[in-house]
Amino acid sequence: MERISVGVVGALGKMGREVTGAVLGAEDLRLAAAVDVCGGELGKLKVETDLEKTLEEKKPQVVIDFTRPQDVFANAKLIIAHGSRPVIGTTGLDPEQIAQLDDLARRKEIGGLIAPNFAIGAVLMMEFAKIAGRHFPSAEIIELHHDKKLDAPSGTAIKTAEMIVEGRQKPAVSGASEVEKIEGVRGGELAGVHIHSVRMPGFVASQEVIFGLPGQTLTIRHDSNDRASFMPGVLLAVRKVLSVQGIVYGLEHFL
Repeated sequence: MERISVGVVGALGKMGREVTGAVLGAEDLRLAAAVDVCGGELGKLKVETDLEKTLEEKKPQVVIDFTRPQDVFANAKLIIAHGSRPVIGTTGLDPEQIAQLDDLARRKEIGGLIAPNFAIGAVLMMEFAKIAGRHFPSAEIIELHHDKKLDAPSGTAIKTAEMIVEGRQKPAVSGASEVEKIEGVRGGELAGVHIHSVRMPGFVASQEVIFGLPGQTLTIRHDSNDRASFMPGVLLAVRKVLSVQGIVYGLEHFL
């Protein structure tokens, strides 16, 4: 069996180290390259600093990117330009950038995946929230991440709000006229869904979606307590992305 060749960008970060170990431990995958702006070594593995040169020389079939929001778009364009398929876990790409990457991938006749969350439980949480959104016109999201996360709200929270709105059969219900005694205390808002972001040491990634109707509430919660929770989804994406064209947004399309 020919193994899938994989590159990892951001290999020296916390997620990058976890991803690199998962790829090395998968019998059907081969780690072709590891890249990080810091360079150096990861165990016995040499970590390159030049992404473009590495893509030219190693030619990985799939490249996993867990870098920084300010770098991911440029990385993705390079990856696609060299004929590799991006699997992106870094959040921060806007719809226009995703559309541009989709166009580039289709021109190359290759696929790619952008996933706000690779934990299978988190993907199910979003699917359950979409179902609940059909029946509960009032919904709010609380997302909780470690204090080193750069963007807020999380990509998972945004994707969840989008799915709730997509699943709605009734418009959002607004409460009484509100007065914020502290600006921003009600969080951000996406199409009537309020989103609250918590950044604190001790968390990895957690999210609550709270729905309400007169006399009842429904809470759907998912917790990732360890980065290992994301690895089954990452490996699934690497295997599935070879069979699609264009950029797929959301791991749920691969389940």
